[in-house]
Amino acid sequence: MNRPLITRAELLTKLKQKGIDKQAPFIVGVRGYYKNDMGKRGANDRGIYDDAIFVIEKNLMFSFNANTDPSRYGMNSKINKGLANLQEGEYLYKIGIHGLSKDKSKQYEALVQQSTVEVKRDVTGQEEDGYFGINIHKGGFNSTSSEGCQTIHPSQWQEFMDLVKAFFPSKKDISYILIEN
Repeated sequence: MNRPLITRAELLTKLKQKGIDKQAPFIVGVRGYYKNDMGKRGANDRGIYDDAIFVIEKNLMFSFNANTDPSRYGMNSKINKGLANLQEGEYLYKIGIHGLSKDKSKQYEALVQQSTVEVKRDVTGQEEDGYFGINIHKGGFNSTSSEGCQTIHPSQWQEFMDLVKAFFPSKKDISYILIEN
């Protein structure tokens, strides 16, 4: 799997065009990064790693294949609402545990919400702000494993977490910016 290819300067320019001028370190998600190269041309597909996440440090940038959409379209039967689609914006995350409602053997360290996020619900189109468990976690090999979370390809997950721990030693106040390509 080829990593997303964009220079640090190009990505920072793209952010400035959107009115974002941020001091490093921070993390950026780009929805639809591969929308002309993967899946249906010109579309941001679900269920594939056609997005990108970047860890940006003062002088460095690291890229990861990612998914910023739910794996499928529809309802989340556990809460009887449409699946959550994180909206463009800046959100705060911290290192915590993903999968708290699962068996302990399936829980692992990931980035979890530290602030409210804005989501748009599938089916109804309703927009909501709140704490919904929209984490940044490891995806799967056969699925992007998301009901609204941001996921990173499993072969790149450990590298991502190692960088996050190195650049955010406090393990909190981790700025995540999601933009549309």
